[in-house]
Amino acid sequence: MRSRDNDVVRHDLILREFARQAGSFEDARLNGAFTRHLQRLVDFARPDPEDVCLDVACGTGLVARGLAVRTRHVTALDATPEMLETGKARADAEGVSNVVFQRGDAARLPFLDGSFSLVISRFSLHHVAEPDKVAAEMVRVCRAGGRVVVADMVIKPELPGDPDRVERLRDPSHGAMLGAEAILRLLTSAGAAVETSDVFDVERPLRPWLEQAGTGGDVARQIEEELSGELSGDAPTGMRPLTVDGELWFTQTWAHISVTVPS
Repeated sequence: MRSRDNDVVRHDLILREFARQAGSFEDARLNGAFTRHLQRLVDFARPDPEDVCLDVACGTGLVARGLAVRTRHVTALDATPEMLETGKARADAEGVSNVVFQRGDAARLPFLDGSFSLVISRFSLHHVAEPDKVAAEMVRVCRAGGRVVVADMVIKPELPGDPDRVERLRDPSHGAMLGAEAILRLLTSAGAAVETSDVFDVERPLRPWLEQAGTGGDVARQIEEELSGELSGDAPTGMRPLTVDGELWFTQTWAHISVTVPS
């Protein structure tokens, strides 16, 4: 059983890392995959003009702002003030007026049952200590007949190596990735019904990914050496490296998972 002290330490670590990354979080030069696949996620969520939405663990609210142009209202919730401040400034600059930014805990959402018709979270479950609680809270605050969408990096258990170890070297706030089926089980265990999923591989350049997280020089070099070594026949890292135009890249698997809340 996890101790409360461990949970507090983990929470503080996440806040510290995301405060550092707020300025680069949606920088297309450094985090191109994050911005490039936004429209794929928004289309997958099938937003309706009358939807009242919640973006859980929203970061800078990139998804929230993407939904806002196609829905009635979006609440963007995150625990990190710096992320919310950055997102609010960008929403104001873009003229997006139907998004409210609110601080809160994804595992203890400050909303009544059935408050939203569309609840979404992107890249949060692999950070949190208790993903089952986050999934259950997302289902709880979604109204009957509404949709819950989770988008995250996922593991492929059949592949060798430990990608979580490398992810944590790059960003200490990274916890553990789940498989797509495991995420689906969390949502259905909370009472939701399976709707659809979209699982796909994303190839990313290594150096901008390290720069976006502010990974220190020694650690960045270690990661680069491990991935280069794998291409030369060393042990698998789980990151599935490749070279593109002479540059080192790696591969992640992303999943978009949609469930409905029964009427």
